[in-house]
Amino acid sequence: MQFHAQQAARAMILLGFSIMIYSMHFTDKIYLFINPKYSLLSQAAAFLFLILFFIQITRVWTVKSSDDHASCSHGDQCCSHDDHEHHHDHGTTPFTAKKLISYSIIVLPLLTGFMLPAKVLDSAVADKKGAMLSIAGSSKSGQGSPGTNETAEQADSLGTGDEGQQPEEGYPQADLTEGTGTATGYENLMTDEEYNKKMKELETGSTILFNDSIYSSYYEAISSDIDKFQGRKVSLYGFVYKEEGFSEDQLVVSRFLVTHCVADAGIIGFLSEFPDAAKIEKDTWIKIEGVIETGSYMDTPLPLVRVSKWEISEEPESPYLYPVSIKRN
Repeated sequence: MQFHAQQAARAMILLGFSIMIYSMHFTDKIYLFINPKYSLLSQAAAFLFLILFFIQITRVWTVKSSDDHASCSHGDQCCSHDDHEHHHDHGTTPFTAKKLISYSIIVLPLLTGFMLPAKVLDSAVADKKGAMLSIAGSSKSGQGSPGTNETAEQADSLGTGDEGQQPEEGYPQADLTEGTGTATGYENLMTDEEYNKKMKELETGSTILFNDSIYSSYYEAISSDIDKFQGRKVSLYGFVYKEEGFSEDQLVVSRFLVTHCVADAGIIGFLSEFPDAAKIEKDTWIKIEGVIETGSYMDTPLPLVRVSKWEISEEPESPYLYPVSIKRN
């Protein structure tokens, strides 16, 4: 039997990708990278890598033959030295610098996936994405933020810290049962009836509760018609974002909306004003209550929350928002 090191390396790479994706699902870290509605697709990819690994493992050992090309199963037309060199590689040709570069590019995602901890997007990323330009653009265009055109959000509850934790006293009780799936990821799926009911609550509720499952739809509606919601009381939850040019009493209570994966994540949030804003550091998670007014950024009107009550909270297990997917019968 003849052992082929390059074929073995390819097999281990395939196995590595399969293990990495499965481990991300097992630990729920996968939801820091993708929208949970793609969870089954991701699992299918891991399964496909596993199948390819078992196919590849059959090529690691071959029967040694005195014929230099006995291991080639493609016929005489492809078994010359030139064909091996220029058409395809059976994993038996010498290891070259070009191959080293190719293998390194493929292995790099594996190394980063296993060795580097998954990180939640924060205000540093928001800075790079031009957070306030995005928020101001949402109000100017009346179209919410990136991804809201799919139909809206997630499944945690506003005014709470970690999922399942009771809201602090003084904060409106939000629906703690919204959403499906694991604690850190769920497919944000609603029927037309459910979605319309929640949107009706935006018009009729005494306090607008920004539950994760409907956050971006509420955000879009308020941003597109600020005057309609002037004076309405709101309760929401997010991390603190600040930008140069803000006054000491200003900050943005922000969330990242993930449409497909973190690469397309866009920030949404409300410019908020209250005297204690200067004391709160960036990326601190807070709950606020307040009243909607009209503010501005670079001469663009946008909704502003005049905060009457606030408190520091824990980062939630599910930090991202996901657009609503409408379930069609």
